[in-house]
This record gives sequence, C-alpha cells and structure tokens, in this order.
Amino acid sequence: MLKTIVRIWAMLLVVWLPCSAQFEMRSLTGVVVDKRGNTLKGAAVQIENPATLAVASFITGKDGRYHFNRLNDDSDYTLTAKYRRYSARPKTLSKFNSSPHPEIDLVIPIE
Repeated sequence: MLKTIVRIWAMLLVVWLPCSAQFEMRSLTGVVVDKRGNTLKGAAVQIENPATLAVASFITGKDGRYHFNRLNDDSDYTLTAKYRRYSARPKTLSKFNSSPHPEIDLVIPIE
C-alpha cells in the first residue's frame, strides 16, 4: 500500500514539475503621455494576447501610469492606448523580453 502511494506521488511530481516550470508570470508598467511628455489622466490602456485573444484594460490616474500583473512570460502581448478620440501606435511586449518587470511608455499624438 505504501509503495503504491509513493509511486502515485512520484508520478504526480513528474507531471507537475515540468508543467509548473514552463513559464513564469511578470508585470508590465508604463506611462501614457502626449507629444510634449505631459501625462494623460483617463487614458484607456489595453493589452491583448493575440494567441488567446484575451484582453485586459486599465484607466490611467493623474500620474498617467498603468500596470498589468500576472502576464505569461511565454506569450507576446499587444499594447494600445486611447485618449478621447486619439490613439497611440500599438507596441509589442515580446516573450523574448526577459525582464520580469518591463516598462513600456505610450505616446498619444496630441499637443
């Protein structure tokens, strides 16, 4: 009986360890600014995983900052921002970016 339990635990570890080591989570932060570098309060920032089509949003505060947590480091993400009727050019957070806390600033083309 004990040998059976040990075998089951060993099999579970063999299956669980490679799965848990496949990828880690990371966070992403940045600032949304206008052409002159002024922060934009109330900008809508969206991040999308093109592989799964999952989308998350964040509305910037008065400091213009945004953040997203628990991003898979084995996926690429597309980042966009909108402020009123203006949009920033999309930027990509690549899975090849090895930083655990990358920062990507977005510029909305208004003065």
